[in-house]
Amino acid sequence: MVGHIPEETSSFVGRKAELARLAAALGSERLVTLTGAGGVGKTRLALRAAAHAAPRYPDGVWWADLSPLDGDRLLLATVSDAVDLLEHTPGIPVEDLCEWLGDKRLLLVLDSCEHLVEPCRHLVGDLLMTAPGLTLLITSRQPLELPRERVIAVPPLAPDGPDALALFTQRAKMAAPGCSFEAVEEHAAARALCQRLEGIPLSLELAAAQVTRRSAADLHDRLVSRLDVLEHSERVWPQRHQTLRTAIGWSHGLCTPAERLLWARLSVFRDRFDAAWVHAVCADGQLPADAVRGALSGLLVKSVLSRDGDGYRMLDTLREYGAEWLRATGEDTVLADRHAEHFLGLARQAEAGWLSIDQVSWYGRISHAHTELCAALDHLLVTRPIRALELAGLVGYFWSCCGRLRQARDYLERALALCQTPSQERTRGLWALGVTLTLQGEYTAARDISDRCAIAARDSRDDEARLAAAYLAGLSSLLRGEPLTARVLTGHALASIPGQPFDSASRLRCHLAHVFALTAVGRLPEARTEALRLRAGCAEIGEYWTRAYVEHQLALIALLSNRPREAAEHARAMLSGKEQMGDSFGIALGLDLLAAAIAAQGDGEQAALVYGVGQAYWRTVGDAEQGTLEVRAVRAEFERAARAAAGDVAYEAAFERGARADTQAALAITLAPER
Repeated sequence: MVGHIPEETSSFVGRKAELARLAAALGSERLVTLTGAGGVGKTRLALRAAAHAAPRYPDGVWWADLSPLDGDRLLLATVSDAVDLLEHTPGIPVEDLCEWLGDKRLLLVLDSCEHLVEPCRHLVGDLLMTAPGLTLLITSRQPLELPRERVIAVPPLAPDGPDALALFTQRAKMAAPGCSFEAVEEHAAARALCQRLEGIPLSLELAAAQVTRRSAADLHDRLVSRLDVLEHSERVWPQRHQTLRTAIGWSHGLCTPAERLLWARLSVFRDRFDAAWVHAVCADGQLPADAVRGALSGLLVKSVLSRDGDGYRMLDTLREYGAEWLRATGEDTVLADRHAEHFLGLARQAEAGWLSIDQVSWYGRISHAHTELCAALDHLLVTRPIRALELAGLVGYFWSCCGRLRQARDYLERALALCQTPSQERTRGLWALGVTLTLQGEYTAARDISDRCAIAARDSRDDEARLAAAYLAGLSSLLRGEPLTARVLTGHALASIPGQPFDSASRLRCHLAHVFALTAVGRLPEARTEALRLRAGCAEIGEYWTRAYVEHQLALIALLSNRPREAAEHARAMLSGKEQMGDSFGIALGLDLLAAAIAAQGDGEQAALVYGVGQAYWRTVGDAEQGTLEVRAVRAEFERAARAAAGDVAYEAAFERGARADTQAALAITLAPER
């Protein structure tokens, strides 16, 4: 299936009328907004409706969860990421997104917009104007108030209807598989609970989780008594949310002290979190590790938390409640500090593990922690800028390699502006920013940053910093079309700082840039010898990033040496490595070389298909003209050869099939070895 929507993790109950209204609205309108109070079930309804509507959208259904965003700084990046548009261009983000969506027929769901109504209004307005095939489904506690917005209010389930009762009893049986509501008293108590909780799905689920401890009748008596007290004491939320508020408060009151404290502390996480993070951030003398384990289990049983893979998730409504309690305890700043320090530590470990068998795993872990890393950076920029600069410098390279260039650049520029004093962190930050600017194609600005990084590295007398600066200078020179300069700079650094290629990550990257430069200046035998040496070393330690780019160079060398079958083998090896790291930029480069190798073997139609798949990947990174000059020249030459072999009509048809295909499925077919 093209697109991405989250999986439903529990049964869907009722809502037939709402689903019918929503299906009709999506069939006739381009902007549909589901409104309603927190906990009423807007997200679940949108999820079910989007899945049902998917066959109508040839370019898929795509889901962007905005609930983790604290402000609008990452709004465009989140939406772009949700539709598989990466960030390799320095252009205006909203224009890039509009262009990316311009010719597509898809459904985009923006979930939880209520805290970003104004920026979402502007973004949605721009998208609707420039992407005529786009349909938007919004969930929010209030409408966006745009022209032709179809607003569908999502009410609670009818309190005395069958759906509310079905939801409560289903969830209760999940919590306590042996429970039954066949007895008259239990059935009547369950119905009364649904009425007292006004049919609000979240309230019903929280109540159902308590059936493990008591009967429905006992639960009803205790709930009614507790709600009567809470409704007179808790007036923080608007009146229309009072029943939900008091139901959450009742559930909170049934928690143990450790569970209540953990609930509050967990609100520091913006998104999905795992047990290791919880222990690192939330455990202390007041809440020891054993208590954390028990409290996690308790909150899961009480439906305050839900399972998400091997981690946990908390609904934003429950997170808001926990955040209020955290502020009331006076621990909010302390927890934010702990959170930031933990994720800074994670980034340090990732950097230390880059040159190891765990390299691919670290890319995955940094990607998984993306939202929390942004939260840590936001906090540190205000409280400890030098720590923010260190963190941005550490994750900037991971982000740049996987397409998050704008975010890397934004955080690095902000942190560098706050930290002007020379330091190891500042040198590393300049290096990461230089790489980011180079990959964005901002070569003039990148050269300036590269020069500043080289001066800082020289003044620091740090060999690792000097090798890193030489790599940056070589990379920048290569992409500017100055391979001789790149060869001289990288060669000088490697000669003046003796060592072996795998002594450090900076040295290995410098060796790689040197291989690129040797190829570009036509010293192919020398480049091949060095590339084979690096590939063997990478295979020995299980390193993927460098090995994939070494395979790229071996493919290019083979192609330039008239060995197209060998070139295709190396290109497929590169693509396999880049696929594991989620590097769309590297995949696009590899597909271009594979297509050229296929064209060189005379199969113009298959080459056109692969060029089309490559074009689809280039579009995700926003630029089909990146890469070194010799790679661009190879593409142009073999595109002409493929067109000549296939004929214009067949070439265009095959290219279009590749360009319109689901990229992941097409890549899997492309990676299959030649028969």
